[in-house]
Amino acid sequence: MVFLNVKKLNVEYYTKNNSVHAVQDISFQLDQRDTIGIVGESGSGKSTLAMAILQLIPKNTGKVTGKIEMKSKRLLDLTPSEIREVRWVDIAAVFQKSMNALSPVHRVGNQLSDIYRLHEKNIPHKMLKQRIFQLLDMVNLPSHVYKAYPHELSGGMMQRVSIALGLMHNPKLLILDEATTALDVVTQTQILKELMELEEKMGLTRIMITHDLSIVASSCKKVAVMYSGQIVESGFVKDVLYNPLHPYTKSLIKSVPSLKGENRKITAIKGSIPDLSKPIEGCVFAARCPYAKEVCFQSAPENSELENNRAVKCHFVKGGEFVWEEGKQTIV
Repeated sequence: MVFLNVKKLNVEYYTKNNSVHAVQDISFQLDQRDTIGIVGESGSGKSTLAMAILQLIPKNTGKVTGKIEMKSKRLLDLTPSEIREVRWVDIAAVFQKSMNALSPVHRVGNQLSDIYRLHEKNIPHKMLKQRIFQLLDMVNLPSHVYKAYPHELSGGMMQRVSIALGLMHNPKLLILDEATTALDVVTQTQILKELMELEEKMGLTRIMITHDLSIVASSCKKVAVMYSGQIVESGFVKDVLYNPLHPYTKSLIKSVPSLKGENRKITAIKGSIPDLSKPIEGCVFAARCPYAKEVCFQSAPENSELENNRAVKCHFVKGGEFVWEEGKQTIV
Protein backbone atom coordinates (compact mmCIF):
# COMPACT_ATOMS: atom_id res chain seq x y z
CA MET A 1 0.00 0.00 0.00
CA VAL A 2 1.37 3.41 -1.03
CA PHE A 3 1.96 5.63 1.99
CA LEU A 4 3.55 8.68 0.33
CA ASN A 5 3.01 9.57 -3.33
CA VAL A 6 4.99 12.48 -4.81
CA LYS A 7 4.09 13.15 -8.43
CA LYS A 8 5.50 15.76 -10.83
CA LEU A 9 6.62 18.00 -7.97
CA ASN A 10 8.09 21.35 -9.01
CA VAL A 11 9.53 24.12 -6.86
CA GLU A 12 10.30 27.53 -8.32
CA TYR A 13 12.04 30.21 -6.24
CA TYR A 14 11.49 33.87 -7.03
CA THR A 15 14.50 36.17 -7.30
CA LYS A 16 14.73 39.88 -8.05
CA ASN A 17 15.24 39.48 -11.79
CA ASN A 18 14.13 35.93 -12.60
CA SER A 19 13.20 32.60 -11.03
CA VAL A 20 15.11 29.43 -10.13
CA HIS A 21 13.65 25.99 -10.91
CA ALA A 22 15.11 24.19 -7.89
CA VAL A 23 13.00 21.01 -8.18
CA GLN A 24 11.75 19.74 -11.54
CA ASP A 25 9.15 17.04 -12.17
CA ILE A 26 10.12 14.79 -9.27
CA SER A 27 8.05 11.67 -8.71
CA PHE A 28 8.48 8.79 -6.26
CA GLN A 29 6.42 6.54 -3.99
CA LEU A 30 7.02 5.12 -0.54
CA ASP A 31 5.23 2.29 1.21
CA GLN A 32 4.74 2.32 4.97
CA ARG A 33 7.99 1.49 6.83
CA ASP A 34 9.96 2.26 3.64
CA THR A 35 13.28 4.12 3.74
CA ILE A 36 14.70 6.19 0.90
CA GLY A 37 17.98 8.07 0.69
CA ILE A 38 18.07 11.26 -1.40
CA VAL A 39 21.68 11.86 -2.49
CA GLY A 40 23.48 14.40 -4.64
CA GLU A 41 25.83 17.37 -4.60
CA SER A 42 25.14 20.59 -2.72
CA GLY A 43 22.68 22.63 -4.75
CA SER A 44 20.97 19.62 -6.30
CA GLY A 45 17.64 20.42 -4.63
CA LYS A 46 17.59 17.82 -1.84
CA SER A 47 16.69 20.21 1.00
CA THR A 48 14.19 22.08 -1.19
CA LEU A 49 12.43 18.75 -1.77
CA ALA A 50 12.15 18.24 2.00
CA MET A 51 10.88 21.80 2.51
CA ALA A 52 8.25 21.27 -0.18
CA ILE A 53 6.95 18.07 1.43
CA LEU A 54 6.76 19.87 4.79
CA GLN A 55 5.13 22.91 3.13
CA LEU A 56 7.75 25.24 4.59
CA ILE A 57 8.37 27.32 1.46
CA PRO A 58 6.71 30.74 1.94
CA LYS A 59 4.36 31.66 -0.90
CA ASN A 60 6.06 35.03 -1.38
CA THR A 61 9.44 33.38 -2.04
CA GLY A 62 8.48 30.43 -4.20
CA LYS A 63 5.80 28.31 -5.85
CA VAL A 64 5.20 24.59 -5.32
CA THR A 65 3.17 22.63 -7.87
CA GLY A 66 2.41 18.97 -8.44
CA LYS A 67 0.96 16.42 -6.05
CA ILE A 68 2.02 15.23 -2.59
CA GLU A 69 -0.31 12.64 -1.09
CA MET A 70 0.16 11.03 2.28
CA LYS A 71 -2.46 8.36 2.76
CA SER A 72 -5.68 10.23 1.98
CA LYS A 73 -4.31 13.75 2.55
CA ARG A 74 -3.34 15.98 -0.38
CA LEU A 75 -0.73 18.12 1.35
CA LEU A 76 -0.59 20.87 -1.28
CA ASP A 77 -4.34 21.44 -0.94
CA LEU A 78 -4.28 21.99 2.83
CA THR A 79 -4.69 25.45 4.34
CA PRO A 80 -1.87 26.91 6.51
CA SER A 81 -3.76 26.00 9.69
CA GLU A 82 -4.45 22.45 8.42
CA ILE A 83 -0.80 21.83 7.47
CA ARG A 84 0.30 23.02 10.94
CA GLU A 85 -1.83 20.23 12.40
CA VAL A 86 -0.05 17.72 10.13
CA ARG A 87 3.53 18.85 10.84
CA TRP A 88 5.23 17.09 13.78
CA VAL A 89 2.14 14.89 14.23
CA ASP A 90 2.02 13.05 10.88
CA ILE A 91 5.27 14.38 9.36
CA ALA A 92 8.34 15.43 11.34
CA ALA A 93 11.86 16.51 10.41
CA VAL A 94 15.35 16.70 11.83
CA PHE A 95 17.33 19.35 9.97
CA GLN A 96 21.01 19.96 9.44
CA LYS A 97 22.56 21.69 12.50
CA SER A 98 19.20 21.41 14.28
CA MET A 99 21.26 20.94 17.45
CA ASN A 100 21.57 24.74 17.42
CA ALA A 101 17.79 25.25 17.41
CA LEU A 102 17.28 25.22 21.20
CA SER A 103 17.62 28.31 23.38
CA PRO A 104 20.98 28.34 25.21
CA VAL A 105 19.47 29.96 28.33
CA HIS A 106 16.63 27.53 29.04
CA ARG A 107 16.79 23.95 30.29
CA VAL A 108 16.26 21.17 27.76
CA GLY A 109 13.27 19.66 29.60
CA ASN A 110 11.43 22.98 29.78
CA GLN A 111 11.94 23.60 26.06
CA LEU A 112 10.77 20.12 25.09
CA SER A 113 7.70 20.58 27.28
CA ASP A 114 6.83 23.96 25.71
CA ILE A 115 7.17 22.51 22.21
CA TYR A 116 5.05 19.49 23.11
CA ARG A 117 2.22 21.74 24.33
CA LEU A 118 1.91 23.34 20.89
CA HIS A 119 -0.10 20.26 19.85
CA GLU A 120 -1.24 18.95 23.24
CA LYS A 121 -2.22 22.11 25.16
CA ASN A 122 -4.23 20.43 27.92
CA ILE A 123 -1.88 17.63 28.93
CA PRO A 124 -1.34 17.58 32.73
CA HIS A 125 2.13 18.60 33.90
CA LYS A 126 2.87 15.21 35.47
CA MET A 127 1.96 13.32 32.29
CA LEU A 128 3.95 15.76 30.18
CA LYS A 129 7.07 15.35 32.32
CA GLN A 130 6.71 11.58 32.10
CA ARG A 131 6.39 11.82 28.31
CA ILE A 132 9.58 13.91 28.05
CA PHE A 133 11.49 11.34 30.12
CA GLN A 134 10.16 8.63 27.79
CA LEU A 135 11.43 10.55 24.79
CA LEU A 136 14.88 11.01 26.32
CA ASP A 137 15.05 7.32 27.10
CA MET A 138 13.89 6.48 23.59
CA VAL A 139 16.94 8.22 22.09
CA ASN A 140 19.30 6.80 24.76
CA LEU A 141 19.75 9.97 26.77
CA PRO A 142 20.07 9.88 30.60
CA SER A 143 17.32 11.47 32.70
CA HIS A 144 19.59 14.28 33.95
CA VAL A 145 19.44 15.82 30.44
CA TYR A 146 15.96 17.05 31.42
CA LYS A 147 17.48 19.67 33.72
CA ALA A 148 20.58 20.36 31.63
CA TYR A 149 21.27 23.41 29.49
CA PRO A 150 22.15 22.84 25.79
CA HIS A 151 25.76 23.97 26.28
CA GLU A 152 26.24 21.17 28.83
CA LEU A 153 25.59 18.49 26.19
CA SER A 154 27.90 17.06 23.54
CA GLY A 155 27.11 17.30 19.83
CA GLY A 156 25.87 13.72 19.76
CA MET A 157 23.62 14.31 22.78
CA MET A 158 22.18 17.47 21.23
CA GLN A 159 21.47 15.61 17.99
CA ARG A 160 19.61 12.98 20.01
CA VAL A 161 17.55 15.79 21.56
CA SER A 162 16.71 16.97 18.03
CA ILE A 163 15.61 13.46 17.07
CA ALA A 164 13.50 13.29 20.25
CA LEU A 165 11.82 16.52 19.09
CA GLY A 166 11.02 14.91 15.75
CA LEU A 167 9.57 11.78 17.38
CA MET A 168 7.62 13.74 20.00
CA HIS A 169 4.14 13.04 18.60
CA ASN A 170 4.82 9.62 17.06
CA PRO A 171 4.89 10.75 13.40
CA LYS A 172 4.50 8.25 10.59
CA LEU A 173 6.96 10.03 8.26
CA LEU A 174 10.36 11.28 9.44
CA ILE A 175 12.58 13.42 7.20
CA LEU A 176 16.24 13.70 8.17
CA ASP A 177 18.11 16.42 6.29
CA GLU A 178 21.86 15.92 6.81
CA ALA A 179 20.93 15.14 10.43
CA THR A 180 24.20 13.37 11.27
CA THR A 181 26.63 15.39 9.15
CA ALA A 182 28.25 17.33 12.00
CA LEU A 183 28.95 14.22 14.08
CA ASP A 184 32.00 11.98 14.25
CA VAL A 185 31.78 8.61 12.51
CA VAL A 186 31.34 6.57 15.72
CA THR A 187 28.50 8.76 17.05
CA GLN A 188 26.90 8.87 13.61
CA THR A 189 26.91 5.07 13.39
CA GLN A 190 25.39 4.74 16.86
CA ILE A 191 22.60 7.20 16.09
CA LEU A 192 21.79 5.56 12.75
CA LYS A 193 21.59 2.16 14.43
CA GLU A 194 19.26 3.56 17.11
CA LEU A 195 17.13 5.25 14.45
CA MET A 196 16.64 2.01 12.54
CA GLU A 197 15.63 0.25 15.76
CA LEU A 198 13.11 3.02 16.49
CA GLU A 199 11.72 2.78 12.95
CA GLU A 200 11.05 -0.91 13.44
CA LYS A 201 9.46 -0.27 16.81
CA MET A 202 7.33 2.73 15.77
CA GLY A 203 6.55 1.76 12.17
CA LEU A 204 8.24 4.85 10.78
CA THR A 205 8.73 5.72 7.12
CA ARG A 206 12.00 7.64 6.61
CA ILE A 207 13.41 10.02 4.00
CA MET A 208 17.17 10.42 4.54
CA ILE A 209 18.66 13.43 2.74
CA THR A 210 22.45 13.28 2.64
CA HIS A 211 25.57 13.67 0.52
CA ASP A 212 27.12 10.62 2.24
CA LEU A 213 26.58 7.50 0.16
CA SER A 214 27.77 5.23 2.96
CA ILE A 215 24.86 6.36 5.16
CA VAL A 216 22.39 5.44 2.42
CA ALA A 217 24.13 2.13 1.72
CA SER A 218 23.99 1.09 5.37
CA SER A 219 20.61 2.44 6.47
CA CYS A 220 18.23 2.78 3.50
CA LYS A 221 16.25 0.39 1.35
CA LYS A 222 15.83 2.69 -1.67
CA VAL A 223 17.83 5.56 -3.13
CA ALA A 224 17.12 8.51 -5.43
CA VAL A 225 20.06 10.36 -7.02
CA MET A 226 19.35 14.07 -7.56
CA TYR A 227 21.15 16.41 -9.92
CA SER A 228 20.14 19.98 -10.76
CA GLY A 229 16.65 19.58 -9.35
CA GLN A 230 15.91 16.25 -11.04
CA ILE A 231 16.03 12.62 -10.00
CA VAL A 232 18.35 11.09 -12.60
CA GLU A 233 18.39 7.55 -11.19
CA SER A 234 16.36 5.72 -8.57
CA GLY A 235 15.74 2.22 -7.30
CA PHE A 236 16.80 -0.18 -4.59
CA VAL A 237 20.14 0.58 -2.93
CA LYS A 238 21.55 -2.83 -3.87
CA ASP A 239 20.90 -2.06 -7.56
CA VAL A 240 21.73 1.64 -7.87
CA LEU A 241 24.82 2.00 -5.66
CA TYR A 242 26.44 -1.30 -6.58
CA ASN A 243 25.56 -1.29 -10.28
CA PRO A 244 24.94 2.35 -11.34
CA LEU A 245 23.67 3.08 -14.84
CA HIS A 246 23.54 6.89 -15.05
CA PRO A 247 26.91 8.60 -15.68
CA TYR A 248 26.28 11.02 -12.80
CA THR A 249 25.60 8.21 -10.32
CA LYS A 250 28.80 6.48 -11.41
CA SER A 251 30.78 9.74 -11.13
CA LEU A 252 29.31 10.40 -7.70
CA ILE A 253 30.37 6.95 -6.47
CA LYS A 254 33.88 7.44 -7.92
CA SER A 255 34.25 10.67 -5.94
CA VAL A 256 34.02 8.91 -2.55
CA PRO A 257 35.96 5.98 -1.01
CA SER A 258 34.80 2.56 -2.16
CA LEU A 259 31.66 1.11 -0.61
CA LYS A 260 33.14 -2.38 -1.05
CA GLY A 261 36.54 -1.65 0.50
CA GLU A 262 38.83 -2.13 -2.52
CA ASN A 263 41.65 0.33 -3.25
CA ARG A 264 40.92 2.66 -6.15
CA LYS A 265 41.56 6.23 -7.23
CA ILE A 266 39.06 8.84 -6.05
CA THR A 267 38.17 11.27 -8.84
CA ALA A 268 36.29 14.58 -8.67
CA ILE A 269 33.45 15.48 -11.03
CA LYS A 270 34.73 18.21 -13.34
CA GLY A 271 32.76 21.41 -13.75
CA SER A 272 29.85 22.67 -11.66
CA ILE A 273 26.07 22.39 -11.59
CA PRO A 274 24.24 24.50 -14.21
CA ASP A 275 22.43 27.77 -13.54
CA LEU A 276 18.85 26.71 -12.82
CA SER A 277 17.51 30.20 -13.55
CA LYS A 278 18.20 29.52 -17.24
CA PRO A 279 16.35 26.93 -19.34
CA ILE A 280 18.28 23.74 -20.15
CA GLU A 281 17.34 22.22 -23.51
CA GLY A 282 18.93 18.82 -23.12
CA CYS A 283 20.17 16.57 -20.32
CA VAL A 284 21.00 18.51 -17.14
CA PHE A 285 24.28 16.57 -16.76
CA ALA A 286 25.41 16.88 -20.39
CA ALA A 287 27.96 19.68 -19.81
CA ARG A 288 29.87 17.54 -17.28
CA CYS A 289 29.26 14.09 -18.73
CA PRO A 290 32.23 12.36 -20.43
CA TYR A 291 29.80 10.38 -22.60
CA ALA A 292 27.68 13.30 -23.85
CA LYS A 293 26.83 13.38 -27.56
CA GLU A 294 24.94 15.90 -29.65
CA VAL A 295 21.56 14.46 -28.71
CA CYS A 296 22.33 15.06 -25.00
CA PHE A 297 22.49 18.84 -25.57
CA GLN A 298 19.47 18.96 -27.85
CA SER A 299 16.78 16.99 -25.99
CA ALA A 300 16.06 15.94 -22.43
CA PRO A 301 16.07 12.15 -21.90
CA GLU A 302 12.91 10.34 -20.90
CA ASN A 303 12.64 8.67 -17.51
CA SER A 304 13.21 5.02 -18.49
CA GLU A 305 11.45 2.61 -16.13
CA LEU A 306 13.35 -0.65 -15.75
CA GLU A 307 12.79 -3.88 -13.83
CA ASN A 308 12.68 -3.97 -10.03
CA ASN A 309 11.24 -0.44 -9.65
CA ARG A 310 14.33 1.17 -11.13
CA ALA A 311 14.30 4.32 -13.27
CA VAL A 312 17.06 6.20 -15.13
CA LYS A 313 17.09 9.46 -17.10
CA CYS A 314 19.70 8.87 -19.80
CA HIS A 315 19.59 8.60 -23.60
CA PHE A 316 21.99 5.66 -23.55
CA VAL A 317 20.28 3.39 -21.01
CA LYS A 318 18.43 0.72 -22.94
CA GLY A 319 17.04 -2.50 -21.53
CA GLY A 320 18.85 -2.11 -18.23
CA GLU A 321 22.26 -1.49 -19.85
CA PHE A 322 24.33 1.57 -20.70
CA VAL A 323 24.82 1.42 -24.48
CA TRP A 324 27.02 4.28 -25.68
CA GLU A 325 27.87 2.95 -29.12
CA GLU A 326 25.38 1.13 -31.32
CA GLY A 327 25.43 -2.56 -30.52
CA LYS A 328 28.08 -2.18 -27.82
CA GLN A 329 27.53 -2.22 -24.08
CA THR A 330 29.72 0.23 -22.21
CA ILE A 331 30.47 0.10 -18.49
CA VAL A 332 30.31 3.72 -17.37
